[in-house]
Amino acid sequence: MSGEVDQQPVSCADKNLRTALQAAQLPTGDLDEGGRSFFRFTDRNATIGYGGLEHYGDCALLRSLVVLPQQRGHGYGEAITRRLLAQAAHDGARIVYLLTDSATPFFERLGFAKVDRATAPAAILQTRQATSLCPAAAALLAKIVQG
Repeated sequence: MSGEVDQQPVSCADKNLRTALQAAQLPTGDLDEGGRSFFRFTDRNATIGYGGLEHYGDCALLRSLVVLPQQRGHGYGEAITRRLLAQAAHDGARIVYLLTDSATPFFERLGFAKVDRATAPAAILQTRQATSLCPAAAALLAKIVQG
């Protein structure tokens, strides 16, 4: 990372957001639904990636985090995750959840822990991410962002 990572809100209709998610094989079928906030992350005005949050009371679902291919390997994934966690806490979330079928070790290094789906809040389990967009085998992880 060469500078400070900045974030700007981005519309769910943003063509670059959709292209980046599709290229990373991340879901886009629910982007237009309410309750979602998406962000473009930049370093020195160059786009490095995108990420989003869905808010459900004192819980949030971190979703669609992607670092652009040419920006990978520079620590941006961690920086984007930390910015999204701070945003979730700022917006009132106490716990942030996520579903992944390939990045469990990455998120565990950042303090997320696997959660049994049976113990997760119904609001999280009823998201399109949990019910249809992510494979049933995807790991559910959680992190407390404010006590």
